[in-house]
Amino acid sequence: MTNKQRIVVGLSGGVDSAVTAWLLKQQGHEVVGIFMKNWEDDDDSEYCSSRQDFLDAAAVADVIGIEIEHVNFAADYRDRVFAEFLREYQAGRTPNPDVLCNAEIKFKAFLDHAMRLGAEKIATGHYARVRLNAATQRHELLKGLDPAKDQSYFLHRLNQAQLGKALFPVGELHKTEVRRIAAEIGLPNAKKKDSTGICFIGERPFREFLNRYLANQPGPIKDERGRKIGQHVGLSFYTLGQRQGLGIGGIKEKGAPRGGGTHAPWFVARKDMATNTLYAVQGHDHPWLLSHELIFDDASWCASTPPAPGPCAAKTRYRQQDAACTLAADDTPGRWRLRFADPQWAVTPGQSAVLYDGEVCLGGGVIFGVDGADAA
Repeated sequence: MTNKQRIVVGLSGGVDSAVTAWLLKQQGHEVVGIFMKNWEDDDDSEYCSSRQDFLDAAAVADVIGIEIEHVNFAADYRDRVFAEFLREYQAGRTPNPDVLCNAEIKFKAFLDHAMRLGAEKIATGHYARVRLNAATQRHELLKGLDPAKDQSYFLHRLNQAQLGKALFPVGELHKTEVRRIAAEIGLPNAKKKDSTGICFIGERPFREFLNRYLANQPGPIKDERGRKIGQHVGLSFYTLGQRQGLGIGGIKEKGAPRGGGTHAPWFVARKDMATNTLYAVQGHDHPWLLSHELIFDDASWCASTPPAPGPCAAKTRYRQQDAACTLAADDTPGRWRLRFADPQWAVTPGQSAVLYDGEVCLGGGVIFGVDGADAA
């Protein structure tokens, strides 16, 4: 990029967005930092790092020599992201708020605000890349070059207008290089640990947080044969594939259930919302945990139009390798099917199925069910 542009950078207080701002300033652009406050329910809580994050972002802006503005998007976040998060959990699904936050806050509310400030582009510290395809004249979302940090999965709902305004400078780098740059230029947060988990929950226990917002209705935990083996605290508090926090041990009898011995670990395998029953099975590779096919809806395509049905690759959760599959339209309008060559483990309704063609992220949707079964 040779022309100087006014670029608004989302400064989170972390090292990735800090190096993003510095790189753009080095390229000669006019860079303005914005700190997004998206959550304020427990601002004074030990779990909420918002205040410290802003102080870190302000210190970074000072070192780099750019202005920083503190903008409160908490109302937008609550309406567009958190309300949907609670609705999904109430329905027994497991949503991914980071995907919604990117589509609704960082590349909608934040983008709109940046445009009002006269920005030509916005930039964030995501590990992804954008390029203009010369043949199609469409913007493509690409994986970040560091395979261990690639975040295109979380950005798959971005459309052409959003991609056309987005810059991801650290997507061209490996994390080790980002840390090296930060230390070299004396950024105060060069060694700050990466944030993990969901932004509004922070480090607090997840069940404790959900308990404040969702009614819990206890019910039975049953095994694959319908035997009661425990008691759950409410279906919303469990996700498929979950191993911890079930409160059940092995079955002490001869003839252990399929999938493992009497002391094999238990995993959440199904939820029956109608009877308020949680089903658990023993053994990581139990058939109830493996799916060759899934259905997704609420699809969003980076190219604005869906890819042609046929072979592609997909992820059903963030930290997994691309899995070979075949895309087909479902009989129900607006729904799509993915058929996998190898069975996928603990495919979870509410999570995102994200499609790829090599390094190009095609888009994706929200998992509705597996093997034709309903989400519940």
